Amino acid sequence: MEAISQVTGQDVAQRVGERIGEALLETRQSQDNRLYLTIHPAAVVEVADELFHQMGARYVITAATDQRRDHGAYLITHFFSFDVDDLYVAVHARVPEAEAAIAAITPTVPGAGWAEREMRDVMGVEPVGHPDPRRLVLPDDWPADLHPLRCDFSTADSPVPVQGEEMILKDIPEGAVMVPVGPYFPTQHEPESFAVFVDGETVVGSDYRGFYNHRGIEKLGCSDLTYNQIPFVAERICGICGFVHSCAYCMAVEEAAEIEVPRRADYIRTIFLELERLHSHLLWTGVAAHIIGFDTLFMQTWRMREPVMWLCEKLTGNRKTYGMNIVGGVRRDIPGDAHADIEQVLADIEREWSALADAVPGDRTLMARLRDVGHLSPEQARDVCALGPTARGSGKRIDVRIDHPYAAYDELELTAPVEQGGDTLARTLVRLAETPIAISIIRQALAQMPDGPVRAEIDEEIPPGLEGIAAVEAPRGESFHWVLTGENNRPARWRVRAPTYANLQAIDAMITGDVLADVPIDIGSIDPCYSCTDRMTVIDRRSGQMRVMTREQMVNGREPGNGNRQPGNGNG
Repeated sequence: MEAISQVTGQDVAQRVGERIGEALLETRQSQDNRLYLTIHPAAVVEVADELFHQMGARYVITAATDQRRDHGAYLITHFFSFDVDDLYVAVHARVPEAEAAIAAITPTVPGAGWAEREMRDVMGVEPVGHPDPRRLVLPDDWPADLHPLRCDFSTADSPVPVQGEEMILKDIPEGAVMVPVGPYFPTQHEPESFAVFVDGETVVGSDYRGFYNHRGIEKLGCSDLTYNQIPFVAERICGICGFVHSCAYCMAVEEAAEIEVPRRADYIRTIFLELERLHSHLLWTGVAAHIIGFDTLFMQTWRMREPVMWLCEKLTGNRKTYGMNIVGGVRRDIPGDAHADIEQVLADIEREWSALADAVPGDRTLMARLRDVGHLSPEQARDVCALGPTARGSGKRIDVRIDHPYAAYDELELTAPVEQGGDTLARTLVRLAETPIAISIIRQALAQMPDGPVRAEIDEEIPPGLEGIAAVEAPRGESFHWVLTGENNRPARWRVRAPTYANLQAIDAMITGDVLADVPIDIGSIDPCYSCTDRMTVIDRRSGQMRVMTREQMVNGREPGNGNRQPGNGNG
């Protein structure tokens, strides 16, 4: 169902109240575009149905918070967005510690599948009725009774691996065979493991195993780091769009604490966010070309990207991980004498990108590889809650810069290119169209940037118990951050949802029905971002059995087998 226009927080609270009655325990609205509902956990599925199906909201993510010390319960929060009306809704439900279970909303909202599995992994709250109760984030040999986001688990803890545990794979369809794509694969430059089920050359299904090196950044953020240390760690969530994450985190804290950011800082943030979009789309175009064997285009786009990186280094001291954001604004100004350099880089990219964009539709090889593959229908995109160019390539006009304006976007002109094809070509065309728009936004921001300070003076500590929501339109889609403030100058909970987390759940629908040779570019078309890895899967060619090498086996060069094999050996 498409979102109903002209929805207010009061409308949502009224509809939910009519649906669940006394199970709606509390309603609180922050500003005009943040609604917090506290409900009885027994009503969570009804509320999810009302928001997602009846009112047309988009599901965003789920967070689990350990509040046993203060409330004797776990706080489960489902986030939804009414994009047309610039409204985020947080649905809180407290689950008693003794029960540690809540009804799964995944059968109602398919896009919640991963988030609820992660909730069970990291917090130990069981999503009852979940259609796929397997582990998601934790290694297969992680002890079953340890949950790392609980407050009684320390970042210094080192659990003893459980021997004899194996990765559980989906059932392979009858008549099909499994072809592994990853964790190491020539066209995927980061670790991921797709088990692709093929019948002949046709893909008939798939399974995914990721999170090979979960870095525990959220845990660090609510245990070891202070508010102004976190931006520098948040910037390392992604190697391409780190400024996005540090910006979103800072904005969430600023909203929670009602810190007014100087307008000049908003404009500086906007400029760097769009510079990041520029070099990300240039990088992706080259990688996509490399995947399909068009290395000339790969080398040209990466050559075009270098001046953007040099420019960022000149402005901040770093090609990436700029170290610019801090709660209350930015750490460095953009001096007036740098404007000419920025304009020159933009002019050069605009000229070369225009020639490239004009050439793509007429290239028969590109059309043969991109058109009519990787189909994702608008209905599928909504079900899995796809974001960014992945959603806009399927006709879904979702762009946080327009739907939920932040930084200086409310004073700038921009559009969100949308394609109806739903295939890999459509996602490519969206990125081609977005690049000159990013150039236009930077030019507008430079021309309109006001004078003044670049960060707010913060004299008081941030009190506990405040909530802040922030979202930034990264090159891949919405990056969502939620902060619940705590004591000791640090958050009680910091929840991060990168766009790839949502878009990866669309891969199964995208590759099913395609031939195996199209799988790499289908996957690449969402511009996936994975973490690093320190273990790998081994396939026994004779038995077809999958095994996992431990860190020790990789370091010592010993593979399971030849007398050293331990059946079901766990991860390192």
